[in-house]
This record gives sequence, structure tokens and C-alpha cells, in this order.
Amino acid sequence: MSSSSFSSSSSSLQPELPVKPVPGEYGHHFFGALRDRLAYFYHEGRDKFFENRIQKHQSTIFKINMPPGPFISSSARVICLLDAISFPVLFDTSKVEKRDVLDGTFLPSLAFTGGHRVCAYLDPSEPKHTSLKSLFLSTLAARHNKFIPLFQTGLSELFNELEAKISSKKEAYFNTLSDTMSFNYVFRLFCDKNPGETKIGSKGPKLVDKWLLLQLAPLGSLGLLPNLLCYFEDLLLRTFTFPFFLVKSDYKKLYDVFYEFGSSVLDEAENKFGIERDEACHNLVFLAGFNAYGGMKVLFPGLIKWVALAGQELHKKLADEIRTVVKAEGGVSLSALNKMVLTRSVVYEFLRIDPPVPFQYGKAKVDLVVQSHDAAFEIKKGEMIFGYQPFATKDARVFENPEEFVADRFVGEGERLLKYVYWSNERETVNSTAENKQCAGKDLVLLLCRVLLGELFLRYDTFEVEAGMFMFAASVTFKSLTKASST
Repeated sequence: MSSSSFSSSSSSLQPELPVKPVPGEYGHHFFGALRDRLAYFYHEGRDKFFENRIQKHQSTIFKINMPPGPFISSSARVICLLDAISFPVLFDTSKVEKRDVLDGTFLPSLAFTGGHRVCAYLDPSEPKHTSLKSLFLSTLAARHNKFIPLFQTGLSELFNELEAKISSKKEAYFNTLSDTMSFNYVFRLFCDKNPGETKIGSKGPKLVDKWLLLQLAPLGSLGLLPNLLCYFEDLLLRTFTFPFFLVKSDYKKLYDVFYEFGSSVLDEAENKFGIERDEACHNLVFLAGFNAYGGMKVLFPGLIKWVALAGQELHKKLADEIRTVVKAEGGVSLSALNKMVLTRSVVYEFLRIDPPVPFQYGKAKVDLVVQSHDAAFEIKKGEMIFGYQPFATKDARVFENPEEFVADRFVGEGERLLKYVYWSNERETVNSTAENKQCAGKDLVLLLCRVLLGELFLRYDTFEVEAGMFMFAASVTFKSLTKASST
């Protein structure tokens, strides 16, 4: 078939390039998928898995199998995009279908979401997508005045806990404390209630964690096991999906508290958007538990890790900027945050170098020609397209020193590079709408990251952490906090 028969992608960014078949091979449906899965998790590791295939094929676009594979996925075969030019085709819903691809090549049992295909599983062409996404955007817009003060309350509690634990134990594990703060914040925001005053008490994070883990387990690994045990882990996590009944009672508790205290959201869903109350509540639990809290579980430890590793020189620059602006503005307000150009750039740089959700998927709606920097490739209708975002946003032909954390990368002229920051499931220069698949909370995420840094450096001059990885997120332990010498 000639390239003229295909829909072109990325052609506006560069001249026409020679059209080639996509390199690589899938191998046997079962054994090829198993081979790639073991290489991805154990024999090579995630980044090396992609790096080695770029070298082998001399291309940033190629065929691979992605986990979980057999027997969970009906097909593990994907076309992989690993550069900044080709990656955005995954955002173009006129060319790719986003139906049931949130978790890639498999869909967790709908029992985990009350039997409903929640908004995250819908393609924008499906009528319910517009109603549900509009509800989410409206819900967030109605609560914008609460974003900063509610988060400041949570941060104050978090910092007090960190200080107490460092004082008594000489260290403090950040993730658990951050998870508690995050869940409390999300519940207070959507339900106008402290979860400690409801039936779930302080158990919210653990209830959601179990629910998330059973859905996402086929995509993860402890990463700590010796060779023989790693094969046992692979069999355990990726032979069959975990059944919903293991968390049925936990999910019921979450559903019940959101149904009881999220009435303002559910009323709007019914009266304004025509969404049945039960379906709206399952979507609210998913929005709050999976999208918001689940995202924060990765987001905040990652931000703290990268800022900590950047060292005291950056800490001083951030403290100076934050304290100067806050003094002039009279507090940490949206107006003040918008004047903190270095702080803003640091947040973007973290989201570039270590995006919280590293994978995007979409199924070609039509025959496509997708361009990389060097060539164009034919992708047929129905083929699954996969993008590993950390490679796209560390593209050396777009970003100078892409593997380095450059705090001021997006200051001044550097702002032109924001169109290559893709963490929100879209370009940073695009806004979330009811018609696209961009994160509904994009602006809130950016705001909370800046507030976190603002409050941190108003209170402390510098800090030290020990950082690693566990499952899907950075694991962060505070070793020291140096109180602010001036404000």
C-alpha cells in the first residue's frame, strides 16, 4: 500500500521522510511474549530493555511484546514509540482509540469498578466520556478556592510528623506519611469531610492500596528477588489476574463513604449531566482513589527525591526565590506561585525526567504513517501503539543533557520546550477538555507540586534523603531536615 493511503502523523513537524516497515519481530505468540516479559522485568530491566532494542534496530520505533502477556493479555504485541516526535500521535484521538487501554494490553475485571467502564477506560468518541469528564472538570473548578489552604493544612501535619520521627528515630519514611496526607487531602476536597470522622477512619490509604495493587500487580515487580525467585514472582503476578473478591469488602467501604459524603458531586452528576448516581459514585471512587491518590503516591516522593538529589545549591536558590516572593505577596497564593519561575521550572523538569505515569497506549483507528526523527513507519489499523514516556521526554535531539536534572531548564527561552513535556497525557501547552484524554487534574498537579516546594523551603533550608525504588514509585526516607535560618 502506498504511503498516500495512510493518515500522516507528525508531518507538520518535519519534511517528508522515507516510509519503512516497522523493524523488530514479535516471535511466537506465547514464547515471544514470555521472552520479552522476562527480559523487561528481570534479565535486562525496564530502561535497558528499550535501550538495547533501539541499538539493535537503529530506530526509536519498533515492534515488541509488552507485559503482562499470556495468559492475562489476549495479545502482548505493540509498536513502540521512544522519541519526542512520534510520541504525540498517542494523544490524537482522531488517529488512535483510547478504549480500555489505560493499563495497556489488558483490562482489569470491571468488578473493581462496580461493573462500570469508568471514564479512564472510555474513548472520547463514546458519549459517556464527555459527560463524565465534564463532571470531573466542573467538580474541580467548583473547589479551586480550597486547593491551596487544604493542602497547606495537610503539609503542616506532614512536616510535624517528619520532624517528630527524625527526632526520635533519626530518620523518617516519607512515602507512608505522604500517602496519608494525600488521601486525606483528596477526601476532604471531594467530600468536605475529614476521613478520620467517617467509618473508614485512618484506613483509607490501606484500603485504596490493596484495591490498586490487585489491579496493577501484573505490571509490577518487587525488583528485589534473586534469579530463581524472580520466576516464581512472574508466575504469581502474571499467570492470572487477582480476583476482586479479595478486596470486595474494602472497596465496599470506600464506595459507601464516598456515596455518603460525596453527595454534592453525585447530585451534580445526576441533575446536570444525567449520570446515574451509582455509576457516578464508582467513577468518583476511581477519580479519587486511582487517578488522584494513586497519582500522588508516585508524584510527591518523586519530586522530593529529585529535588533532594539536586543538592544544597539548588535548595538555597529555591529558598531565596520562595521567601522573597512570599514576603512581597504576603503568603503562598496563586499569584505568588506564578512569580516563582525557578520553582515552576523545577516542577516541570521533574515531570520531564521522571513522569509519574510512564506508559501510554492507543490502538490505531486508521492506517497511519508515524514519523520519528529519521524515518516514517507504516502502522496498520487495529495495531496497538505503545509509548514509553521517559525516553520521549529525554530525547537528546530535543533536550540538551537530557539525562541530567537541570533545574532552570524551563526558565525564559526554555519555556519553548514545554511542548515536549507529556506527563499529563498531552503536550504541556494543551489544556484538558471534555473531548480529550488529558489528565483532568493537570493544573491541580502543577499547583500542588509548587505549593509543596513553597511550604518546604519556607520551613527548611535544606534536607537529605535516601532514595530507592519500590514497585511503581520512588521510595524516600528523610535523613535530616535543617530548619530555616531566615524567612
